[in-house]
Amino acid sequence: MNDQDIYLKVDSVSKNFGNFTALADVSFQARRGEFLCILGPSGCGKTTLLRVVAGLEKQTRGRVFIENRDVSSLPVSKRNVGIVFQSYALFPNLTARENIAYGLKSHGQSRQAIRQRVDELLDLVGLRGMGRKHPAKLSGGQQQRVALSRAIAVSPDLLLLDEPLSALDAKVRVMLRGEIRQLQQRLGITTIMVTHDQEEALTMADRILIIDQGRLVQHGTPRQVYDKPATPFVANFVGAMNFIEGATKIDQGVYEIGKARLCITGENGTRRLPVGSHVTIAIRPEDVMLHIDPSAPNSFETRVEDMEYRGSLFRIDLKFPASVDKAATITADVPAETVRRLGIALNATLPINLPVDRLQVYATNAQVI
Repeated sequence: MNDQDIYLKVDSVSKNFGNFTALADVSFQARRGEFLCILGPSGCGKTTLLRVVAGLEKQTRGRVFIENRDVSSLPVSKRNVGIVFQSYALFPNLTARENIAYGLKSHGQSRQAIRQRVDELLDLVGLRGMGRKHPAKLSGGQQQRVALSRAIAVSPDLLLLDEPLSALDAKVRVMLRGEIRQLQQRLGITTIMVTHDQEEALTMADRILIIDQGRLVQHGTPRQVYDKPATPFVANFVGAMNFIEGATKIDQGVYEIGKARLCITGENGTRRLPVGSHVTIAIRPEDVMLHIDPSAPNSFETRVEDMEYRGSLFRIDLKFPASVDKAATITADVPAETVRRLGIALNATLPINLPVDRLQVYATNAQVI
């Protein structure tokens, strides 16, 4: 990323609360108009990072730049950021119009300009005719739209979203994440959203920053993070993942588990491991392929141990033969139509293939969370 493309820069930011380290040397950049998602489990430091960017928390070390302006010591009122909190933080005694207009009034705009801007925003978020209602009379999704309108009313440099959809039911959440993304693209505003929901991050973000225990462990496009997870933590947190432990490297791209051999092209940073290294091999359930060619590399006869119906697919637990590992099992996601067509049932023998380009390898000392 060229310096002239950088709109936001977070440089080596750390945050301590007493002896507890909430953030440890976090650095990242964002382009103008980019949508970033900060993703991680509860307590990992993602909201603290957002609050540092906003100026609601003072970092212990490091700096924050917006458009090459060092805002590290500036309060939130001097950073020109719009914030939507998880609770929306609407004023219950003010109408939707009055909530949206609140920030505009503090900027000294005329009454006529405020009225026009509020009307424009109500139309933009699909709340025309709702402006006179108080928050208690609005649905959760409507309240979220009001909070979003209030945040963008003053045309901020940055839009910061702290788990804005977490309080909504599943269907409304899916609808609104599409609306937020479309609105962000239409406005071209640089946006950072905190979430613990992997699906939200994968569907909304241009890039995802994954935080674990206060550290940035991977960043990249949704596809990069999903297809090439840098660590077992990322692999297990973003989507489902099978981990096959107890493998040994016997050659470049060749690993042995029991009496079986696995050929792998996606070695994920472990190419330099010496022969004899112990590793964990990983593959996503949807990448486990059913096949009829036993001569193909990485092919096994397995037994169906369990089947879980999930509507469009079955999640099937498969047991490897004892020659591989007496305790080894693997999970496969199989389309429901395929299960019906092949008549797959409990205790059936099922031939599978683990594609050489879909397997990941991690050194054994890399922790699986």
